[in-house]
Amino acid sequence: MADITAEQVKRVREMTGAGIMDTKRALQEVDGDIDRAIQLLAEKGMASVGKRAGRSANQGRVESYIHFNGAVGSLVEVNCETDFVANTEEFKQLARDIALHVASPAEPRWLRREDVPASDVEATHHVFEVQAKEFCKADDATEKIVDGKMDAFYKDNVLLEQAYVKNDSKTIQQLLDEVGSRTGEKVVVGRFARFRLGEDDDAPRGSE
Repeated sequence: MADITAEQVKRVREMTGAGIMDTKRALQEVDGDIDRAIQLLAEKGMASVGKRAGRSANQGRVESYIHFNGAVGSLVEVNCETDFVANTEEFKQLARDIALHVASPAEPRWLRREDVPASDVEATHHVFEVQAKEFCKADDATEKIVDGKMDAFYKDNVLLEQAYVKNDSKTIQQLLDEVGSRTGEKVVVGRFARFRLGEDDDAPRGSE
């Protein structure tokens, strides 16, 4: 069994929020491998997304993706809490995957629904309301139809709510949460930009 140092325990605890003894046992179980210990703690439910929600994520990576024909590209900033996690292959792959998603036909316009301008929300809501009233006269039913259409609008246009292009069974937010759970850190998209050749980039982009 590998000798576990206090520095190893401290590092893993900072990343996961797990207890001292749980952290030490996890490190012993994986012979002192910090990455595997973090993953083990996450799998056992000892590192939760909720504990990380209020923490700062000031490290990370800026990643780019250019489509093969050179006509579409993207830039994304993906953040985490430490440069240690930022330099892991899993985090690098996450940043690359999100950059690819942004450049894909998904075409996200905003990072989160709170970033959608009020004018856009109001105009879209009005259109859906008019459409709903053409098919239904009951106010309560109309409201449900509009709410459903607004949810669909956000899922189509908001990056964090979009279905991940490489696996549409999960959203981009769920993808971030999975990596955050395995690394024990808060993992977020800070901002992004999408470019198409010959097209003005006038769509708003969110920032953390």
